[in-house]
Amino acid sequence: MFMSRMVVRHQDLEVYKKAFEAAMDIFELSKNFPKEETYSLTDQIRRTSRSVCANIAEAWRKRRYEAAFICKLNDSEAESAETQTWLEVSVRCAYLDRETGKRLFKTYDEIISMLVKMINDADSWVLPSGHKGKR
Repeated sequence: MFMSRMVVRHQDLEVYKKAFEAAMDIFELSKNFPKEETYSLTDQIRRTSRSVCANIAEAWRKRRYEAAFICKLNDSEAESAETQTWLEVSVRCAYLDRETGKRLFKTYDEIISMLVKMINDADSWVLPSGHKGKR
């Protein structure tokens, strides 16, 4: 089954939408982090959460090559896990309340699960040989 025909752009992917919304939530919440965290925790959690989305976008454009597609999805999975680590640190340092941290951590669990499903079913997402695709 060639699933990518149902999706035209990376922005149409449910996993991308979920990751983008989570990154925007983190951006807004991290505005309240202490000034001394600007170049450490604040920068890191924003960078990793945005990278999840960026790697999904890159994976989508690299789906002509299954290995490249999987590699970028794997990068996105790793960035999701790193974001979870920064969420844990944010809660432990009392920059985020426990419920907010738990909600976002769960969102990234869902994102990771979606990415793993895409990786495990990569052959249904990659373009067939010779497909030119839309730019």
